Amino acid sequence: MTNKTVDPFTLEIIKEALVAIGDEMFVAMQRTSMSTIIYEVLDYATGLTDARGRLITQGNGVTLFLGCVDFGVRSVLEKFGREDIKPGDIFLTNDPYGGGGTHLSDVDVLMPIFYHGELVAFAVNMGHWTEVGGMSPGSWTTNSTEIFQEGLQFPCIKLFDQGKPNQSLIDLIRANVRTPDMTIGDMYAGVASIRVAERRFQELCDKYGLDLVQRAIEYWLDYTEELTRQDLKKIPDGVYEAVDYIDDDGILPGPFEVKVKVTVHEGNITCDFTGSHPQVPGPINTSYTGLNSASRVVLMALTDPSILASDGCFRPLKIICPPGTVFTAQRPAATSTYWETAAYANDLIWKAMAPLLPNRLPAGHFLSVCGTIVSGLHPETGELFLLVEPQAGGWGAGETKDGENGLVCVDDGETYIIPVEVCEARYGVLVDRYELNIADGGAGKFRGGCGVRRDYRITSNEAWFTGTFGRFKYRPWGMQGGQQGSNNYTKFLWNDGTESEHIGKTARLHLKKGEVACLITATGGGYGDPHERPIKSVREDVHNGYVTLEQAKRDYGITFDPVTLQVMDLTGRKD
Repeated sequence: MTNKTVDPFTLEIIKEALVAIGDEMFVAMQRTSMSTIIYEVLDYATGLTDARGRLITQGNGVTLFLGCVDFGVRSVLEKFGREDIKPGDIFLTNDPYGGGGTHLSDVDVLMPIFYHGELVAFAVNMGHWTEVGGMSPGSWTTNSTEIFQEGLQFPCIKLFDQGKPNQSLIDLIRANVRTPDMTIGDMYAGVASIRVAERRFQELCDKYGLDLVQRAIEYWLDYTEELTRQDLKKIPDGVYEAVDYIDDDGILPGPFEVKVKVTVHEGNITCDFTGSHPQVPGPINTSYTGLNSASRVVLMALTDPSILASDGCFRPLKIICPPGTVFTAQRPAATSTYWETAAYANDLIWKAMAPLLPNRLPAGHFLSVCGTIVSGLHPETGELFLLVEPQAGGWGAGETKDGENGLVCVDDGETYIIPVEVCEARYGVLVDRYELNIADGGAGKFRGGCGVRRDYRITSNEAWFTGTFGRFKYRPWGMQGGQQGSNNYTKFLWNDGTESEHIGKTARLHLKKGEVACLITATGGGYGDPHERPIKSVREDVHNGYVTLEQAKRDYGITFDPVTLQVMDLTGRKD
């Protein structure tokens, strides 16, 4: 198809209409969901595919779902075939090993869209359900060793059969989760959002005709592919490599070596993860779906993030990794905290390519979702509460800028942390502290962004804490002489006045009323020699509390008067 077939104005209108469908799905999900992980954090994504399962458009939300929507649709097509998919059918899948899933908490709700009896598209909602059962409240944990401990598995099954709900399945879900009203509520919110997409897509076909809509889709898939290839051709052809180490898996102490070899050639990019560590007993394993998503995220950063996310723009990407690694785990490997490893996948590509695109890719950031669960009985209602959320941290500095303070990690994308007021109103905690973490690390000509400290004081009689803070041992990487960042970790303040050691991963740690969980995230990596940072900038850092007087002296070679902030000594400075 070419521009001569359909005028460019109509093509643009249809494209924007398709994007708007994804956005409207997204808003519908947020407004109708029942759990804070969805309506506050926005831990979900929405999208459309064509009848073959090719991604047309995807709404905002979690970037790590960027490769899941179309994989989920293809799993439905492979299992049922087009002839057994009927109008009104709605499917559930959360299979990490090929069904478009990541871990069991991320559930795809998929609906075929028919127009005059013809299957023309699919609408997909992928959301993090707070509870899907399993051994741990909140359904993900750091010490599971097989998927059977992690909750209900939905192996691409029908939730609705030609418009009629599968009440037996709904009853089964309700009986196996700790918060049945919340889980079923989120399920129906997903159903509501994809029904919005069905109506809007059919209205689009009514207005322009199915043939024109399908031709416009083909045009935009080809066009986004061409835009992506043009940007890739701006990167010098070559082979670029990176190696890093995952701290541990929650069971074994690690470290686990992971690596990538990125080959760029004539508008194509191949990411080869061969040689990465075999899958491990603990739940940090990710599957090929997660690896695919992580790689797609960085592809968009390497090219132009404003290009419509679609099957077309991902055509130049090839991923190689043998089965059975931490990036391509096989059943029944535990995948509960898959994001820890998926984050390393995109960070490896990022690290390999950053020297070529320093104006686009900054130094390493705090990386981990720093996932947190606090559970217990609410002190006022006596009902189970589940506080499930990510944390924000520091991003790396770039060629011309300091890193961002207190931003969610790259895989969280367009998401947020739960507001303090919501935490205190809905859960059995008080937020004692919520502030920037001024830690050693991240010094450079441009400074790494600060992490965050968030303290939860338990107000219920008892509570249980689960947390997975990656980069607990191996810090965010610096660039061009910039320092590494600091570490992510948790620590606990006990009622007897003592505190725990720093911890990276913990599962269901028992806390008593009055005890405090301190959630501390890392500073991002620095860029450039710290001694090249202008004195004025260092003084402003000290004044604003981003850098201490001691750090200014040690890392930047500047001694300030503590009262006036006048320079007293420039020992070791190059300027």
